[in-house]
Amino acid sequence: MASEPASEIDEGLYSRQLYVMGREGQAKMAASNVLIVGLNGLGVEIAKNVILAGVKSVTLWDPTPTTWLDLSAQFYLSESDLGAPRAQASVARLAELNPYVAVAARSGEALSVEFLGEFSTVVMVNAPLETQLEVNDLCHTSNICFVACEVGGVFGSVFCDFGDAHTVTDKNGEPNASCLVAAITQANPALVTVLDDTRHNLESGDCVTLDGAGGMEGTLTGRTFTVKVVDPYSFEIDCDTTAAGPYTTGGYMNQVKVPETMKFKPLRSSLADPGDFLLSDFAKFDHPPLLHAAFQGLHAWKAKHGGALPIPGDEQAALQVLEEAKKAAAQCSALGLGPDAFEGKGADLVKALSQTAAGVLGSMCALLGGVAGQEVLKASSGKFTPINQWFYFDAVECLPSPRPSAEQVTPMGCRYDSQLVVFGREVHARICDLRYFVVGAGAIGCEMVKNFALMGLGCGPEGQVIITDMDTIERSNLSRQFLFRSSDIGRSKAAAASSAALALNPNLNLTTHESRVGPETEGLFGDVFWEGIDGVANALDNIEARLYVDQRCLFYQKPLLESGTLGTKGNTQVVAPFLTENYGATRDRPKN
Repeated sequence: MASEPASEIDEGLYSRQLYVMGREGQAKMAASNVLIVGLNGLGVEIAKNVILAGVKSVTLWDPTPTTWLDLSAQFYLSESDLGAPRAQASVARLAELNPYVAVAARSGEALSVEFLGEFSTVVMVNAPLETQLEVNDLCHTSNICFVACEVGGVFGSVFCDFGDAHTVTDKNGEPNASCLVAAITQANPALVTVLDDTRHNLESGDCVTLDGAGGMEGTLTGRTFTVKVVDPYSFEIDCDTTAAGPYTTGGYMNQVKVPETMKFKPLRSSLADPGDFLLSDFAKFDHPPLLHAAFQGLHAWKAKHGGALPIPGDEQAALQVLEEAKKAAAQCSALGLGPDAFEGKGADLVKALSQTAAGVLGSMCALLGGVAGQEVLKASSGKFTPINQWFYFDAVECLPSPRPSAEQVTPMGCRYDSQLVVFGREVHARICDLRYFVVGAGAIGCEMVKNFALMGLGCGPEGQVIITDMDTIERSNLSRQFLFRSSDIGRSKAAAASSAALALNPNLNLTTHESRVGPETEGLFGDVFWEGIDGVANALDNIEARLYVDQRCLFYQKPLLESGTLGTKGNTQVVAPFLTENYGATRDRPKN
């Protein structure tokens, strides 16, 4: 459904986001209507991210009754919502996130072409494969952007179909490159070399102009050229300069961003011919084809069992899912998976998906919800290159080995059931008794505190979460720091984050400080403090404080979870003292 861009943008609320998206991109988002089908933990993460970003409307569709398994990841559901439809139970709290976004729950309508036609983007979360196919068929023919995503245990996927002709106005959001030209050859194609102290920062396929170059008899004037990169200091252009005069001196290379059109295959076609997968870990380059078949095998198993997921830890069901995955691979020659691919490590990967799929983890939902939410914003704004078309992620290395017994992974009828069925009761008990120090309660800090609350970290008799942040809440924080509301403006971030975390999980043992972590507060954060914690999660926005905390963690031999963001870029680093490289071992590159 096409919409006219909104004319007014609240710069006070969206100031940081405008720097990344630009006014045109933000205006397009403010005219977009989004439908989210499925409000489990992943669905609510996507909804939260899209609402904070400022689309026109978000409609929630999910009549599924709330169960205990939802509460490990769905932060807007509680024990009092058990049995209530997930969309209806979540809508009021999601609507609080952004007054400019209309949020509604509609579960009575069928997912018909008339209903879907009200939206510019449709997101399906953990839907049956047959339903995904039916809805995608309607969306593709109606030019509605479509995103499908799934999460189960430590596995997840995202699929994008933005139609036959999706226009990307800016593929990466980076400033246009510009540098001095050192030489241009008389050749076909011509080779352009820039000064050896400046990289050109181009990619093959980029477009450039060459302005002010001496010589070449006007061959280069007023033209835009497509680039083929040779090395960091030279590139070829689609221009024959053999008959032109020699290059003499001077000139600038200036990048020109030209809109690009992408063509997407519908889901039915892409299942059989997925193309290149977007890799999340080059050490797991062989996992995406296996997971492509494994998820199809899991769907086939569910279709034969009334839509139910395999019982956690069920070895027999896991073997059946494995056989279904082999059938899916046999029907998809493009995967290049022979029978031997499903032996040893491959078989273990598929079986792990089957045995843990019933559990939806908050941490996995946070990661995949960020990825899928960003794809919705790409669809709405036309900015940044979408996933083309499949992304798979797994954290299989986190699973206990050997797998816990059936008794260990049996649900107990509590808010941590999803975590129990993935990791077992013993691991869960250790998580609850951890004592973690969260340094910073901004955008990343809010996410950390939320994830810890959902996990039950710090909820055990020995557990604790300590939060410190010296800042107060500003209006511009509200577009990305989701634990805060307008009524919190001027309030301490640490105090407001603690209150919000307790609302998510009243069992959380919390201590709050409003102090900077540095040499001047070593009386507060001294030997006794550092020796009494199990680890640190950094959520800081300056290098000096990061380096100080990094050195404290090394000295006291405490694990450090380091992370940061810059626009749409992000980084994470897990530091285990004397086992991995620490944050201070390599300095941040200058932003320029």
